[in-house]
Amino acid sequence: MTGWDWAILAAFVIYALQAGFRERAAASQNLEEYFLAGRSLSGWKAGISMAATQFAADTPLLVTGLVATAGIFALWRLWIYALAFLMMGFLLAPSWRRVGVLTDAELTEVRYGHGTAAVLRGVKAIYFGTIVNCTVLAMVLLAATRLAEPFLLWNQWLPEGVFDGFVHIVKWAGVPFTVGGLEAENVWVRSANNLLSIGAIVSVTVLYSTTGGLRSVVATDLVQFGIGIVASLAFAWVVVDHVGGLASLTQRLQEQFAASSGYPLTGNELLAFTPFGAKDATMMVLLVYGFQWLLQMNADGTGYLAQRSMACRSDQDARVAAVVFTVAQVMLRSLIWLPLALGLLLVFPPPPETLGPQFIAAREFTFVQGIHDLLPPGLKGLMVVGMLAALASTVDTHLNWGASYWTNDLYRRFICEGWLKRSPSPRGLVWVARGSNLLILLIALCILPWLSSIQTAWQISLLLGAGMGVLLVLRWIWWRVTAWGELACIIASVIMAPWLLWVFPGQQEEMRLLIMGIGAGVIGVTVSWFTGPEEVDRLETFYRRAHPPGFWGPIEQLVKPENRDSARRLWRAMLAMGLTAFSIFCLLTGIGSWLVGSPAPEWMPWREAWIAGLLVVGVVLCPIWIRLGFRQPNGESRSR
Repeated sequence: MTGWDWAILAAFVIYALQAGFRERAAASQNLEEYFLAGRSLSGWKAGISMAATQFAADTPLLVTGLVATAGIFALWRLWIYALAFLMMGFLLAPSWRRVGVLTDAELTEVRYGHGTAAVLRGVKAIYFGTIVNCTVLAMVLLAATRLAEPFLLWNQWLPEGVFDGFVHIVKWAGVPFTVGGLEAENVWVRSANNLLSIGAIVSVTVLYSTTGGLRSVVATDLVQFGIGIVASLAFAWVVVDHVGGLASLTQRLQEQFAASSGYPLTGNELLAFTPFGAKDATMMVLLVYGFQWLLQMNADGTGYLAQRSMACRSDQDARVAAVVFTVAQVMLRSLIWLPLALGLLLVFPPPPETLGPQFIAAREFTFVQGIHDLLPPGLKGLMVVGMLAALASTVDTHLNWGASYWTNDLYRRFICEGWLKRSPSPRGLVWVARGSNLLILLIALCILPWLSSIQTAWQISLLLGAGMGVLLVLRWIWWRVTAWGELACIIASVIMAPWLLWVFPGQQEEMRLLIMGIGAGVIGVTVSWFTGPEEVDRLETFYRRAHPPGFWGPIEQLVKPENRDSARRLWRAMLAMGLTAFSIFCLLTGIGSWLVGSPAPEWMPWREAWIAGLLVVGVVLCPIWIRLGFRQPNGESRSR
């Protein structure tokens, strides 16, 4: 990296730290200011902040590997989450805001009204806030080593005696974390470099995120997302120009990956947007792609997505946030990464071999290799800063989100109110939140060197999420769901996950997810039916507070018999969600097919007509879903 590259990096660090200290006074007042920015976010800021968090440093590497090993169609597994994002915005975000909680764990004691709800709150705070959150954070930090290793060479910059101390530390730990593991050249030197890189990154991130709370997280997210998009666009331009332009890109892919090449995918299979021309688009795969948005622990926004919605200043802003997030996440980002991932296949041609784990890892690393080999000084620095910024935007969100569980649900609810029988001061809680950030980071760093030995545990956590998704959505739209039902769903997931991994080993993930989602969901609904309903007074209080959509007939009859509209609001929001997603998917497929030269389905003989039809449908639907989704229903808040 040259002087220009370091100048760009220094400018970003200064801005991030300044944002944290600028918001320190406001964030120090109380937990609502610290974790929810005083519920003052505009829709576009909240949406871009969510997109920045999911921009994560490892995501472009994942996309590069997926395109190389399964073609463009494999990305639908990521794009289908648009349905969950839009359902949160159009259907659930207003209720998340009105219920007035700080975390989704706190929601359990508002929705359910007896001792089981407190147990459920504690279980969720520990599982989501510590186990899942710290493991994800550790994996993000591990992925950062792939980015930092070729560029941040601390062994060339630090005095030999100082650097040798860090080499001794990683040798003492005995677990290298490098791209090549034990087989890497100079494994302990590279591990020490990565340790110092991660330390520098998280030090800056922790400083601004713990100082300014969510306000500083969002302020830096906006810049981080902008840098990431601009840098990715410049990188894509360089790669496409290197292979001769977009037209040459398509032609060379067809020639290099012809059926006779020996590569597992042909050019048309690499470029196919639809299942009609994709490789291995079986009915099982299509089912998983179609339902994966629901079979996950964030199905109703649980986590930082709900946090951003609750931080919005109005219901309308929460809807805007969901749409901005979906467009930025699913369409804008993908249209930049598609030609980039395809171009890297030509710049670094893959050998004709079986698509195994080592091959996939090698293809993912071509993203970093392309930055190192192709980008000139200045632009290389911008891209490295963009990727480090994407990493920081993910780390700061997971720190802030995890600290909210520790502070609000464990410390305040169980230690102070439950055990010590006292109410903590607002400023004292903020200091606990800041300390929680450091403890969460420490746990993640302890997990980091051992990730290679807990892959099975991580697969189980993914399966647990698949079992919880259905009940998390149903608790909002169906009055019969109980705390016992949610607990039964969690217990069923814990029992079923290792059994499914044993019965369906290896790459049979589709079958595992479907069985877990259906099985745990049925168990949760059944237990809710036989243990419910919750006390009527509690349900009435929750309905008045959250005004949820869906099937609340008996409770709605008691609360407002003159205006029973919960079912109508449900179907209207679902229609808006479906039309918005279909519109975005049409525009994504149409523009993407034109951009990279994807073929039309076999039943459509004219490619130009296929692309034009997709674009027309996508544009024509826009005013329809805007009217459906953004017309202000009676009783909704315009501001807080």
